[in-house]
Amino acid sequence: MRGCSVKYGNILLGKRVKYCDNLFTRFRGLMFSRKKEGAILEGLSESIVGSSIHMFFVFYPLDIFWLDKNYRVVDIKRAVKPFTLFHKPEKKAKYILELPVGKGDRVHVGGILKFGRIR
Repeated sequence: MRGCSVKYGNILLGKRVKYCDNLFTRFRGLMFSRKKEGAILEGLSESIVGSSIHMFFVFYPLDIFWLDKNYRVVDIKRAVKPFTLFHKPEKKAKYILELPVGKGDRVHVGGILKFGRIR
């Protein structure tokens, strides 16, 4: 698992966000993390079912952003509670950005995010 930065225009949403791009890291996501951090989950393709998430063993609420293959936000759910079962986007998504509540307050559906690698 590697880290990356996430920007929305000139706004830095996260400096060291976990980048989860394989089956194990996507499944684990932010489970069991105590520190309020963020994660990007990369799916194999754009899908509604394939980009659904759960909040089991995530101990703090998150804002969830679903993005298509062009990094355009297609759906947002804010303040998703810990230990909730099933959350899915309204449209197909390839990426899921999970951030602590409030970090992405200015992000809206239709906006484009940028991911940058940390060296």
